[in-house]
Amino acid sequence: MGDRDTDLFGDSLTYDDIKAATERTAGHIRPVTVAPVASGAADTVRAGSEEPYELWYALEFMQHTGSFKARGAQNFIQAHREAGTLPDAGVTIASGGNAGLACAWAAQQQGVRATVFLPSTAPAVKIAKLRGYGADVRLVGAEYAEALKACEEFAASSGALASHAYDHALIAAGAGTLLEEIHARIPGLDTVVVSVGGGGLFAGVATAARHHGIRTVAVEPENCRALNAALDAGGPVDVPVDSVAVDSLGARRATALALRAARENDIHSVLVPDGEIVRARQALWDHHRVAVEHAAATALAALTAPCGGYRPRGGERIAVVLCGANTDPGDLVHPAANQD
Repeated sequence: MGDRDTDLFGDSLTYDDIKAATERTAGHIRPVTVAPVASGAADTVRAGSEEPYELWYALEFMQHTGSFKARGAQNFIQAHREAGTLPDAGVTIASGGNAGLACAWAAQQQGVRATVFLPSTAPAVKIAKLRGYGADVRLVGAEYAEALKACEEFAASSGALASHAYDHALIAAGAGTLLEEIHARIPGLDTVVVSVGGGGLFAGVATAARHHGIRTVAVEPENCRALNAALDAGGPVDVPVDSVAVDSLGARRATALALRAARENDIHSVLVPDGEIVRARQALWDHHRVAVEHAAATALAALTAPCGGYRPRGGERIAVVLCGANTDPGDLVHPAANQD
């Protein structure tokens, strides 16, 4: 991001930023649907006895482009348009994942040019989807780092506005609009459970949750624990990334934005093993016919894992954010396959 971006919008996040994002994105994003989960449902029961608690799913995987990323991308572009800082060259981003799709979609919605850089190894289906959103897709190198470098060079030479997948206050504020909607739909909500990767969703949700007196549970895979490690170390540190959810939750270092949100808010940092993430994802399919990314199932695994995780109090009202559905459902086993 360039200096003009930081000067205009800062590098911190407040509840006022989220309120502004809520007004900015109204009518441009799909309001989240929330669904109550039957008490004692097989996909939410831990091993051993538990006091009953009330559980809801926030079905954000139904959002435009299949993930919460659409919120931040829409807020980012609209804020710059309002400020008169959206260049003729449009926006650019290096991402073949959910952030790239969201940026291309939001740009198309606002009639803005989008140039998306990704490695030549990117799946053809993603390239086609990006082009379907009207993006100028540029394949550079074999790794993300090479695509990122090319994106930065393009932004510098063309004047295009560089967007980011998660490390920006406008992106995080857009993500925080999700909690505003959940709070409005579930009166008396005590706790929101959200998976953490780069930290944009977490920072936005936690900031809004604090304003409403709601606890945030931040969930990461055991081997992708950038936020958890930063909290232990007292500052950002590099961590290895190796998880079934690495495609979405594989940040090597927590951002200052996410760490600040974790320190300022009433959050619980939780780690879950890959096996429990896979089981939670399968359970969502078995019991609800919901196919989500491993990253989305990571949040639910905090409640379903028999050891560790997050143990609700009796009567606690909890919302689990199912944040994305850009996944290959081919590895989900039909329940009938296990009935011999």
